[in-house]
Amino acid sequence: MKLAAPAPFLALGLIACSGPSSEAGDVPSSSAVTRAPALAGAAEFAREFDQAVDAALQSAVEPGHNFYFTRAVFSGGRGFRGRGAWSTDYPKADRQFLFILRRLLTLLDAYEWENPVRLDDPELRRFPFLYALEVGYMDLTESEADGLRGYLEAGGFLVIDDFWGPRQWANFEYQMSRVLPDRRIVELPTDHQIFHQFYDIDEVLQVPNIGNGLRGGPYAECYDCPPRVYAILDDEDGVVDEADRVMVVINFNTDLGDAWEWSENPGYPFRESSYAYELAVNFIIYAMTH
Repeated sequence: MKLAAPAPFLALGLIACSGPSSEAGDVPSSSAVTRAPALAGAAEFAREFDQAVDAALQSAVEPGHNFYFTRAVFSGGRGFRGRGAWSTDYPKADRQFLFILRRLLTLLDAYEWENPVRLDDPELRRFPFLYALEVGYMDLTESEADGLRGYLEAGGFLVIDDFWGPRQWANFEYQMSRVLPDRRIVELPTDHQIFHQFYDIDEVLQVPNIGNGLRGGPYAECYDCPPRVYAILDDEDGVVDEADRVMVVINFNTDLGDAWEWSENPGYPFRESSYAYELAVNFIIYAMTH
């Protein structure tokens, strides 16, 4: 089963820059992060971004939905406005992905806005699906490591994305050894069920950032960096078995988030964009059924 077209992409620019309305004088909601007036300067936009991120991290999401695209907020690195590596592509990638998801999986009651949650927030366990990127710069505090460990051992599912090369791998591996010291990282073969939950994916593609995609390649951000999908299982023997639950799925040397963020751009490669959506849909179905 293959995706004929990820979405009516022309509408995505409007979705990415709009959010639920708020009353005059209210602190901007978590869904108003990019809703800057057309003539506003960069400083005003940055202030609104800061206010909205703070509000998103301090307020509860609308209850009652079956699925929330939850983004892990962790220490380390530097994203937009110094918010940390976790904020890369945020919130546009989250919104555009949800815009597509709600049209592909019409029976899934998905909350339509972003949902950033700190790893040491007890509320994290409410959300069975968690997305983290730029983990090559992750520097977990003890409370964040403890929170993530508790989340995963309680049945949570973590998707890792957008880190490249041996140096970033070494940092990620170290951080995960603090979280799950008794678990090995293993490569997932493409005949594993996670690749065939809704779409049949028989090849792991390298998804480029927007710059490399528009240039037509090469897509890799480092030398000799083929794309791989790894996992951490709930079985300590580290042997891939269909009976073992995947706790963490690791997309290495690839950038799914940029494919979501820039999928409305006609210059972004269609094949890789489709793959990024298909793979994520499979991950969500797996997370919600395991």
